[in-house]
Amino acid sequence: MSALVDIGDLSALADVASKTRPVHVICLGLSALDQVWRVDRPFAGGSEKIKAVEYGTLGGGMAANASVAVARLGASVAFWGRAGNDAAGHEMKSAFTAEGVDVENFRLFADGRSSVSGVIVDSSGERQIVNFRGLYPEAADWLPIEAVSRASSVLADPRWVEGAATLFREARARGIPTVLDGDMAEPDVFERLLPLTDHAIFSEPALAAFAGSTDDKSLAALACFGCRVIAVTRGETGVSWYENGQLHRQAAYAVDVVDTTGAGDVFHGAYALGIGAGLDVRAAMAFSAASAAMKCRHAGGRNGIPDINECLVFMRTKP
Repeated sequence: MSALVDIGDLSALADVASKTRPVHVICLGLSALDQVWRVDRPFAGGSEKIKAVEYGTLGGGMAANASVAVARLGASVAFWGRAGNDAAGHEMKSAFTAEGVDVENFRLFADGRSSVSGVIVDSSGERQIVNFRGLYPEAADWLPIEAVSRASSVLADPRWVEGAATLFREARARGIPTVLDGDMAEPDVFERLLPLTDHAIFSEPALAAFAGSTDDKSLAALACFGCRVIAVTRGETGVSWYENGQLHRQAAYAVDVVDTTGAGDVFHGAYALGIGAGLDVRAAMAFSAASAAMKCRHAGGRNGIPDINECLVFMRTKP
């Protein structure tokens, strides 16, 4: 395994920040409306009532949060996804628009039901989530697949398998990098999507469920699917990845954690931006780790996502 990596060449990100290097990312997958309760302590188990010290609603979902991260970090981004033509769907769409995310292909189905999550965040920043995944058609034949030609990279989570497969096939055919947010999913989902994936970044629970282990050797074992990079995010201990026959590691940036909600989503969005901008993998991993760490200093899944200049300053001043 390689030693802890440095931040690498970030000149491409400086070009993104100055708008001299246009980057466009398509993010496809889950958009959910998060109802967030902040508490002093989590449920201990069994029937119990605890007091919330704060409550609010905000947009969530893996690919949705990733798209907001891309927008905040200064690149052009479109979100492709599904919701119901209901109050939650319209609230999510308005939130995307306010962030500068293109929602032309965020479709609100008349007979659908939007995805809604309940999130409990304790005083240490850890969270518990209950999610209703929504009800809408699986078909992806309405997607404007020709628009993929304008993308620098594409990202998908595993919640809309038909959509992700459609997007990734087209991107692969055009030589556009594909990034998979490897969150919890059934094995057949990964068996279908990994052969279409260039960069697969798993959470530890998802890696354990799919590969049977969270150790670094499991990353090498998944190379059989043909991905260029297989990675796993490990929270405060950083991220490990397998690339070109070698295992590598990026340390996490040390920050005072307030809320980890959405940190993994921000990591994936930053990574897709970095790869789309032409960063090598080690620099993209460092940029993603910094973006996620900065987000963790603030409450809320999207609060605290930095802009690209803030992130570059953070990376150059933090050990």
